[in-house]
Amino acid sequence: MILGFTIVQLIVGVAAGLLCVVAGLAGRRPSDWTVGALALVELLLLAQIVVAIVAPFVGNEPTGSVLEFWMYLVSAALLPLAAVGWALVERGRWSTVIMGVVALSVAVMVWRMQVIWTIQIA
Repeated sequence: MILGFTIVQLIVGVAAGLLCVVAGLAGRRPSDWTVGALALVELLLLAQIVVAIVAPFVGNEPTGSVLEFWMYLVSAALLPLAAVGWALVERGRWSTVIMGVVALSVAVMVWRMQVIWTIQIA
């Protein structure tokens, strides 16, 4: 993983999460802004998948468990899709809050992936 890209993912994930949680608690239903914020989180996760595939071939190999890393990455990539799907089916304020919680959860998962990739010794 690339530390700078991880930091960008963290900033976007936390910003999207706060936007959605605040909007949901203010009584707003899912909108282009909240769904778009989660779409940006998903786009960055898809880019992370590409980075994770290419990185070992250019000498940036993980030091932790590869299986654990990929389970985190696949799970993190599926969460925003599920949250947006739920928000489009059940268009209430709580679905917006759920999207925010998912974005914050993805930010935590991204940091854990960084730790697995760089700090742990297999």
